[in-house]
Amino acid sequence: MIIKNKAIVADDWTVLRLQENEAAESVHVAAGKIIVPLKVWQAQRDVLQQREEIGVWLASDERPEALKEDIKKFTVIAVDFPKFSDGRGYSIAFNLRVRLGYTGELRAIGDVLRDQLFYMQRVGFDAFAPRPDRKIEDALKGLSDFSEVYQTSFDPKLPLFRRVQRKGSQAENSQ
Repeated sequence: MIIKNKAIVADDWTVLRLQENEAAESVHVAAGKIIVPLKVWQAQRDVLQQREEIGVWLASDERPEALKEDIKKFTVIAVDFPKFSDGRGYSIAFNLRVRLGYTGELRAIGDVLRDQLFYMQRVGFDAFAPRPDRKIEDALKGLSDFSEVYQTSFDPKLPLFRRVQRKGSQAENSQ
């Protein structure tokens, strides 16, 4: 199960993670909906690009620009959070959405916790695979922890002071 578009849904994608003894060039990529590491995509691009449903995931130390030429090919792009305190995935997501114009599913995977979801959606994530040792229903609540945001991001495009109509001061109204 994952959270997608603020609902809990069945996950029909498999995330491929390389084992220590596997090489990106030779690892077998099973049939079906699969999200491969960027290194596997780069090593097996000629074969994988012929597949209808293929996704790719980026490690926190990889650059989203590596997908610039192929970005429209992917139904889903995932960003891995190797640990709770590694925030580089936020920048990767923002750059995928804003600079590279990615419009497909953007999924957070790895050490994804409830406390992060609200902020992750602000930079463009619309799907989340919370850690399996946590209740997904609790994680879903994290998307609505706050009712308003002050600063701009991928959502909303305007800061709060530009979204709120304020009445003039008493001195202005009496003139």
